[in-house]
Amino acid sequence: MSEPAPAGLDDTLAALADPVRRRAVELLAERPRRAGELAKELGTAPSTMSKHLRVLRQSGLVTETSPEFDTRVRIYALASASMLELRRWLTLAEQGWAEQLGAFAALAEHDANAAPGTNEGKTDEGPTP
Repeated sequence: MSEPAPAGLDDTLAALADPVRRRAVELLAERPRRAGELAKELGTAPSTMSKHLRVLRQSGLVTETSPEFDTRVRIYALASASMLELRRWLTLAEQGWAEQLGAFAALAEHDANAAPGTNEGKTDEGPTP
């Protein structure tokens, strides 16, 4: 990976490091939900869920809206920008990994195909007869 990771990627990875927040993201991938609904589904206290949702919001993983009929209700949905940034970074990392594995496989194949008993690519620094 030749280019540095975007600054927001650290926030995204830190937010996703917590299993409760990852599960909240999974639930929000199904459909938008109210904070209370997420807390109930995840078995957490509403205040704890609020803290998790704040982290997810600050990292850009979720958005918060209120319906016009009741501004006290908060509806959370996934935001795509942080996920796209994460996916782009993972793709670059995977490409680098694939290139390294390909180079290793080529080297292993080359060594396996070398004639037995030859010292191809090796030097003998022992005494000469």
